[in-house]
Amino acid sequence: MKLQEIKNIDIAGKKVFIRCDFNVPMDEDNNITDDRRIRSALNTIRYCIDNDCAVILASHFGRPKGGFEEEFSLAPIAKRLHTLLKQEIKMAPGIICDETINMAKELQSGEILLLENMRFELGETKNDETLSAKLASMAEVYINDAFGVSHRAHSSVEGIAKYFDMEHKAAGFLMAKEIKFFHHIVHNPKRPFISIVGGSKVSGKLEALHNLVPKVDKIIIGGGMAFTFLKALGHEIGKSLVEEDLIPEALKIMEQAKTLGVKLYLPVDVVAAETFSAEAIAKIVTIQEIPKDWMGLDIGPASALLFSEAIADANTILWNGPMGVYEMDKFAKGSTKISHAVASSFATTVVGGGDTADLVRVTGDEDEMTFISTGGGASLELIEGKILPGVKALVLEEDN
Repeated sequence: MKLQEIKNIDIAGKKVFIRCDFNVPMDEDNNITDDRRIRSALNTIRYCIDNDCAVILASHFGRPKGGFEEEFSLAPIAKRLHTLLKQEIKMAPGIICDETINMAKELQSGEILLLENMRFELGETKNDETLSAKLASMAEVYINDAFGVSHRAHSSVEGIAKYFDMEHKAAGFLMAKEIKFFHHIVHNPKRPFISIVGGSKVSGKLEALHNLVPKVDKIIIGGGMAFTFLKALGHEIGKSLVEEDLIPEALKIMEQAKTLGVKLYLPVDVVAAETFSAEAIAKIVTIQEIPKDWMGLDIGPASALLFSEAIADANTILWNGPMGVYEMDKFAKGSTKISHAVASSFATTVVGGGDTADLVRVTGDEDEMTFISTGGGASLELIEGKILPGVKALVLEEDN
């Protein structure tokens, strides 16, 4: 798949609309707790400024109900951008109100205008054509650098792109890097290729699992989703999280792995507790001994050792989803051990966004990973073999 990239189009002196993903975590006082997504966008923004562009930035943040809500304003983002770029960031009062349109019209080369939260406009998530057209009218060039939302057909992601020809729209540096990385990993990995899949639910990762099994040499399944597989094998799992309706799918995936000679690893022990709470009494039990009224909330030490040994010979590791409820210290040990094992391996290590990216930051392994994706859902859909709506409009050549 060949993408139109920002470096291959003429943007000099033009007005450029960049869709970014500034959906960063904040504390209750509106302080940004992790600005990785903002820092990831700086290359593209600086490149445009260096090319004498007038830059309009757009992003969503959180899930506002529609209309202005103070807690979802992008004002803290503007402040952080000012600190990182060391230049004034003009903050728009809205998205397509007259005042904002006027500010965009009068924007000079070298200046940056940040629009308010895209999701204050109800049409954004509905991919509203009128909204897309108004956004497109602000600029001469459209750049999508928001990999994290490119699996969503929204106005500022997909709809807007229809109003620009291939000489006036492109993927930003971050977007191009993410797409190339995942494309290479999924289509041409260095073997042995091992995938670690965790998180709470099978349902969200079902298609990814079906698509991964024929491509990998080993697959490790941990987190809450492992219990659906364990129950499918006939284990009593107490009150652990299970998706009964997906037991046949779990059996199908295990059968598929067996047929293809792919080694599939499941936990052999867990950290179980009576309740889903940081204060709960917890104990390590084998899979065969989970008490009837208890639930597994992390993989146990034997599983962590088994998984760590399984990835020791890997040349490529793709990791999406934690091994347990890592937000609670009592149930974070399994995820932490796997994080350290992945970080200390000699493999190309790719961490698929969301919770896993947060986890490796908490464990201090962030710098040891080859690549940390900015998109959880988007990276999963790429692994599933889908072309993302936000990317489709920027493709020059499809894969044969």
